[in-house]
Amino acid sequence: MYGTVAALRYIYMAITKGAKKAVRSSERKRVYNIRTTGAMRDVVKDIKKAIVAGKGAEAKAMLPAAYKAIDKAAKRGVIKDNTAGRKKSRLSAAIKKATAK
Repeated sequence: MYGTVAALRYIYMAITKGAKKAVRSSERKRVYNIRTTGAMRDVVKDIKKAIVAGKGAEAKAMLPAAYKAIDKAAKRGVIKDNTAGRKKSRLSAAIKKATAK
């Protein structure tokens, strides 16, 4: 229980008004970041599953959705720009390799 972030917030409670507002704000941002990261991971995972299953055309069709999710995460600062570029590059390379077979 004490290892979770939520538990730590109650142990070390913010005292000042500004600190309390910062806790609320960071919680909202945390939820958004988790949602954005999850959406990105889901799309990438679906593409990887399609590649492993030998469905290169299906994976290629999902690529724009993956690019959109990755670019959104980079735009909001959830991941860095170079990380986004690397993810997109590796995805397209994997799809290219799968469709070449």
